Amino acid sequence: MRTLALLLTLLSLPCAAQWFPLEMMVDGSPAQFQPPRTASKPWRLCALLPHGKDHYWWGVAWGLSEEAKRLGVEIGIYDAGGYDKLAVQKQQLRDCHKLKADAYIIAAISADGLNAEAALLNADGIPVIDLVNGMSTDKVSSRSLVHFSDMTRAAVEFMLAQDTQGERDLGWFPGPEGAAWVTDAENGLEAALEGQQFTLYHGGYGVTETFVQADLVRKMVGSHHPNYIIANAVAATVASKYFTDGKRGKTKVISFYSNPQTIELIRDGALQATVTDSPVLQARVSVSLAVKWLEDGYAPALVSPIIEVLTPENVKDADLERTLPPDNQWMIHQQLSPVGAATAQIFRNLHPAPKRE
Repeated sequence: MRTLALLLTLLSLPCAAQWFPLEMMVDGSPAQFQPPRTASKPWRLCALLPHGKDHYWWGVAWGLSEEAKRLGVEIGIYDAGGYDKLAVQKQQLRDCHKLKADAYIIAAISADGLNAEAALLNADGIPVIDLVNGMSTDKVSSRSLVHFSDMTRAAVEFMLAQDTQGERDLGWFPGPEGAAWVTDAENGLEAALEGQQFTLYHGGYGVTETFVQADLVRKMVGSHHPNYIIANAVAATVASKYFTDGKRGKTKVISFYSNPQTIELIRDGALQATVTDSPVLQARVSVSLAVKWLEDGYAPALVSPIIEVLTPENVKDADLERTLPPDNQWMIHQQLSPVGAATAQIFRNLHPAPKRE
């Protein structure tokens, strides 16, 4: 019994580095965000991600896992396999419900794809946290996200500050059509360019996988060499390498969000700028918001990290732990343990290294 008591005590001990307090936008105003120090019990959280095919979501998964360990709660981390896999994400939610998850963290594949499910969970008093991508329903408990309209606005403002010339050409690569974050990003781009002299070349929609975005970039640069390209991180990486030697033109490339590739390109001076929404922080915050709802019955409605524009000049001073997972950290997949499986729960907390692929 003493051994069991000791093991159960370990469940509630924080075991990850402290990252707070930190100034963020909390319900629209700058404030110090203070998450719980620890959880009072090993709550069971279910996190649903759209995919794990790029480092952005590796960072999100790592942030989820680390914050769950710090608080002493259990978290299942599931990715659907792509933005065309809404049915898979719905099934993963149903599976978590069968495992009696106490709260849900959802990075939705599409803006309205899980709205009905969120409404049902909300009606049952189960916390739902909207993470990163944005859901179009008000039936969520809290949101941990940055508006991608603000991300593209930051990219455009940086571009305009660098170049005060007359009319310019701009290439645009948004990402997968129908995703809430892409729609938001396009709205931000349109608003930021209003009144500016630009010819906009739309590179087309596509999932953020290298071969898809590379094909879109090749099609554009085969007929146009715009002065600037603003793109999702995958397309920005491809485009920057295409123009890196200057032989194909002097197009300057800006990524409207960040991953390890765009950070490395910034360090090498091959990318003009990369905007970061601190996805690791967003993930940590989402776990803390879920626990606050479970323990206190309330939490801020919206928490957003401060947007930063990283350049070759300032990247050395940036805290990249907010944006990137550690080196050699791959995508994390981990299952919720069966209901009542105390032994599995104890083992997970004593041996927290996640399954990697």
